[in-house]
Amino acid sequence: MIEEFNTQVAHNLIAIADQFAQQRKVTGVKAFGSGNINDTFLTTIDDSKEQHFVLQRINTQVFRQPKLIMQNMRTFTDHVRKRLQHSPLNRRWEVPRVLLTKDAEDHFQDADGCFWRAISFIEGSQSFDTMGDGSQAQEIGYALGMFHNLISDLPPEKLADTLQGFHITPLYLQHYEEVLAKTRARQSAEVDYCLQFVSDRQGFAHILENAKAEGKLPLRLMHGDPKINNVMFDIATQQAVSVIDLDTVKPGLVHYDIGDCLRSGCNPAGEETENWESVYFDTDLCQGILQGYLSVAKAFLTENDYTYIYDAIRLIAFELGLRFFADYLAGNTYFKVKHPEHNLARAIVQFKLTESIESQEMQIRNIIKDVK
Repeated sequence: MIEEFNTQVAHNLIAIADQFAQQRKVTGVKAFGSGNINDTFLTTIDDSKEQHFVLQRINTQVFRQPKLIMQNMRTFTDHVRKRLQHSPLNRRWEVPRVLLTKDAEDHFQDADGCFWRAISFIEGSQSFDTMGDGSQAQEIGYALGMFHNLISDLPPEKLADTLQGFHITPLYLQHYEEVLAKTRARQSAEVDYCLQFVSDRQGFAHILENAKAEGKLPLRLMHGDPKINNVMFDIATQQAVSVIDLDTVKPGLVHYDIGDCLRSGCNPAGEETENWESVYFDTDLCQGILQGYLSVAKAFLTENDYTYIYDAIRLIAFELGLRFFADYLAGNTYFKVKHPEHNLARAIVQFKLTESIESQEMQIRNIIKDVK
């Protein structure tokens, strides 16, 4: 990741990290994580209490209002910290802290105008790109439920909507149709499959937004990207201890999070597989995640919330496939790609996953009923 930077920025990394180190000495900075959007580095510092912090260069092409993101992050992390002080949990749970610069700012802009921020590192923890077993699935669900529960009493209007239109499936569909009208897709069996797949599900794209408009689903705060690798696990206890990657926290529907968590968690083949026939939605893992989630989330969910859980699982897999396919048609302008067909391949994985979800609808609905 560092080699993509010009050499000047590579030399500057330590100087930038130093802005956030307060009185401590920065001893190293290395590329970290596998995020698709921001550039992330693990900074090592000479300190007996905290050995590391996370340094990030925010992708301002995606997050066009980075100052609002930092304001949001401070608002809800402060809220959660106060709640945990007031009523502590009986297990380890941590919220990343926003670290300030020498000038007490929550970000630093370098000479090139790049936007940098630093957040505390959850020590003694690790994340996973694919789900291990049922107990891990329950912990993933617990983590998302705890995340939602701890911000369920923070009014959504306290946070700015930093990604207008994010997870609004009808808007992605509209964007896709605009791209389609302007581009001539290279004909292939894969492209034809995707075109047909989207065409068959146009009406379904509106299901959650319609429910929101009709007052059936309330506006709450959501994480926005609860992939399983954004849940940190304690290395010793193997329990979930934190949910990270907090840039997309904003007002929305918790159903987008539930759907996204299950979409990423119940696909054992992973998002990057090229073996499309092996993609399936694992209902055992689905049961584990929902058990863990509802054990905490039942404190704030309504009857209508349960009604739309299946639709959320199906919709978010479809939506991500739609986004990957539209980006492929547009010339790969949003998601980082390793080769020109990368987004097409990713889209097919999500569409195959959607098919698997659709083929198991009754079973998934029964799981929701049972764990409720």
